[in-house]
Amino acid sequence: MSSSSSSLLEMEIFQYIDAHQSDFIKDLKEWVAVESDSVQPHLRKEVMRMMALAADRLAALGATVNLVNLGSHQLPDGQVLPLPSVILGELGKDPQNPTVCFYGHVDVQPAKKEDGWNTDPYTLTEIDGNLYGRGATDNKGPVLAWINAVETFRALKFAMPVNFKFVIEGMEEAGSLGLEKLLEEENQRFFSDVDYIVISDNLWLSNKKPALTYGSRGNACFFVEVECGSKDLHSGTFGGIIHEPLLDLIALLDSLVDSTGHIQIPGIYDSVAALTEEERKLYESIEFELEEHRKNCGVKKFLYDTKEEILLHLWRYPSLSIHGIEGAFHEQGIKTVIPAKVIGKFSIRQVPHMDLSVVKKQVVKHLEGVFSKRNSPNKLKVSMPLGAKPWLADVNDLLYKAARRAIKTVFGEDPDFIRDGSTIPVARMFQTVTQKSVMMLPIGAADDGEHSQNEKISRHNYIEGTKLFAAFFLEISKLHRNLHETSHTEAIN
Repeated sequence: MSSSSSSLLEMEIFQYIDAHQSDFIKDLKEWVAVESDSVQPHLRKEVMRMMALAADRLAALGATVNLVNLGSHQLPDGQVLPLPSVILGELGKDPQNPTVCFYGHVDVQPAKKEDGWNTDPYTLTEIDGNLYGRGATDNKGPVLAWINAVETFRALKFAMPVNFKFVIEGMEEAGSLGLEKLLEEENQRFFSDVDYIVISDNLWLSNKKPALTYGSRGNACFFVEVECGSKDLHSGTFGGIIHEPLLDLIALLDSLVDSTGHIQIPGIYDSVAALTEEERKLYESIEFELEEHRKNCGVKKFLYDTKEEILLHLWRYPSLSIHGIEGAFHEQGIKTVIPAKVIGKFSIRQVPHMDLSVVKKQVVKHLEGVFSKRNSPNKLKVSMPLGAKPWLADVNDLLYKAARRAIKTVFGEDPDFIRDGSTIPVARMFQTVTQKSVMMLPIGAADDGEHSQNEKISRHNYIEGTKLFAAFFLEISKLHRNLHETSHTEAIN
């Protein structure tokens, strides 16, 4: 396909999308109205209803849809609930086309008007060009934008440039229960002919400049428990004559990180990759308002003074945060008690090349060493109840080249290449299980407020995001074909 014919095709596609904005927004309104909160047990039926709606929408495209039953799970209170089925959808089997698999989720975080919403969270409301509603940006809007892009090709009777596969779940906000097992079971079937995997479940770093996400930090959560006896004690009767667990715990927590943010656990930085010149240059052009970010945080000063240092320590260096102490008196007023057992909770956001098992050993060894020097008779127990690995992709991969071109076509500028300081388990999960190329392609802006009150996606991002996905289909098709034609020619020569 010549560049001129490709441009004409894009023009027709974009015109169709612009002309059908109201239809696309009406669809989003219907989806947002479903209270598909996967965290609240009493709303599980709504999650099921949302999955059925999504399945029907894919079937209407002509896709083959398989709703895979994942069984049930038990809640801490003993209640057993059915897990929502996962949608495995398929559209197109042209052997000349690449096969692109899109992952998304249609469950949402809890939301109530009284939480501080200005509008009903389950009634999509447009104000000043923004579409407010729970799930608008996380993740119903992006899922629908992808479906809308596919629908546009069908409506215009254009040949599909790629084969599509869909993985849509309803338990992402509750930990994607059962998903990894399903991916493993389907790796040699559903995913056997998949070439690329695209996830659109995060946000840009900026409110205006598009971004491509190529990495995220992992997270290792720790409990450090100190116990002196079977019951709490009165500080007037026992204060000054026993080894108090809370004093031990505070000393242990204080030993973890210094006032500059540097983690003091020996060996923790040994596996962190050195910063290359190529990677360093990626940070220079990133649009990031340091002062605006500081104001949004509500803090007076960051640990670092430059944009580059802030982003490096958010994305590619590990960090340690202390989250709380269980067992200590925390209510208003004074209670002169010596708690018998206290549990400190902290986490380490680890980066690529850091091994979870090694990190756990380093943490345990360090805390046991600090504790032994206190000569305390109390019991120490260190555990890691949760560990999620980091994820990193190659920005020179074909997926990223295609997305970069598509962004340039739709938004008129190159994207920022960014990482995410938090943890995105699903990206790592897909990459590890399938061994396919994985890319995060967000369409939401930094101020969309996912998980918070007044979540929104702008009309502009929703509609232009639909165009972006359509343009991406064309670009990945061209690059994929060119790559295979070149490889075939080289093989003949």
